[in-house]
Amino acid sequence: MNSTTAPVTATTGPVTLKTALLLDAAVTGANALAYLAGAAVLDSLLGPSSTHFLAIGAFLAVSTVILAATGTRRPIPRGWATFAAEVNIAWAVGSVAVVSLGWFDLTTTGEVWTILQAAIVAAFATVQLMALRRTA
Repeated sequence: MNSTTAPVTATTGPVTLKTALLLDAAVTGANALAYLAGAAVLDSLLGPSSTHFLAIGAFLAVSTVILAATGTRRPIPRGWATFAAEVNIAWAVGSVAVVSLGWFDLTTTGEVWTILQAAIVAAFATVQLMALRRTA
């Protein structure tokens, strides 16, 4: 069988909504832990005070629980999945605004980190919205 007639398996198809939400939860949870555990170190590396990182880490921890709970429901609640994508869009837009408007006295490393996070979060939103459309 050549590659043009090979069957398509679930691993080569589009990302499912469950996978998108749970992967988002894993990445968000890792970020939450990093911000909460490393707040005192991150302030000198990225710019904002450790208080900012603790607040962001707490927000991300709550988001992680919501993402994981939503991704493990059967069926996945469309409203909550849509809300997750919308929060991701707001986070990405807000991150770009933070850098563009010079808020929080970010270092150059902090600016790069913030834009990188915005891109990753926007990608999660895109994948989640595409998966939602496929399940409509």
